[in-house]
Amino acid sequence: MKVIPVLDIEQFEHKVPLTDFYSNDLCSHLQKNAAVVNKPHSHNFYLCVLFTKGNGIHEIDFNSYAVSTGSVFFLKPGQTHHWKFTNEPEGYIFFHTQDFYELHFSTSKLEQFPFFYSHKNTPSLNINTNKLAQLAPIYNAINNEYYDNLPYKKQKIASLIHTAYIDLARLYTLKTPTTETNSIAYIETLRALEKEIELNYKTEKSAQFYADRLHITAKHLNRICKATLGKTTTELITERVVLESKRLLVHSKNTMSSISENLGFKDYAYFSKVFKSKTKLTPLEFKKSYQ
Repeated sequence: MKVIPVLDIEQFEHKVPLTDFYSNDLCSHLQKNAAVVNKPHSHNFYLCVLFTKGNGIHEIDFNSYAVSTGSVFFLKPGQTHHWKFTNEPEGYIFFHTQDFYELHFSTSKLEQFPFFYSHKNTPSLNINTNKLAQLAPIYNAINNEYYDNLPYKKQKIASLIHTAYIDLARLYTLKTPTTETNSIAYIETLRALEKEIELNYKTEKSAQFYADRLHITAKHLNRICKATLGKTTTELITERVVLESKRLLVHSKNTMSSISENLGFKDYAYFSKVFKSKTKLTPLEFKKSYQ
């Protein structure tokens, strides 16, 4: 079955001996990798990009976000995206694996930052001119460190990323509605649920399955989902299935029936009914409307 291309860090830079981190100025990155980055694709790493100049659209998982001076975007592994620019952009971009960050900060997790906390939180942020002037030098320092061959290179890069993420998280929480709850236990359970859904959504679609995996009752899991996201467990599972359906419908040449089967539906009619309940369109109607 044809799938959306998943890009790996090692595809982007071979001269710099780091396989878990990559950085570049945005203009150079887009020029060097035009064959892959201008088409819909996903990554197996975390991505952060800062625009110091440029206009256009950044589409992430079928949601369109305006690109302008001061735009910042955060992508988690697995998210599909592509760009459409109306003029040549400038800025900085870096990728890293989860281990690259968390091995240097053993008591910190990427999920602590609101933009990586949940797929339900928006992956974009727009900062003003003053904040851009403060953040751009940090991105520039990350990029310079990446291409220099100095002692403690990884430690310096990780430290700079940590600083950038803290500054961005402060701005994000002020400007962007986020998924939050006062219960740390609820937060941890939601994170665990999202990971379980990611692993099993193609074959397991019952709330009870995920409750069993998390060793809690289905009723309590539903209570957590409602408190943190305002949705039921079943809605979260269905949304993940529908998102993958959209990706395959638009970005692959697979038949409707093969997509349905790949997502664990033995009956295409039922798959179509589930899809339409969330999108108001049949799978075929969605594919045609998107094209």
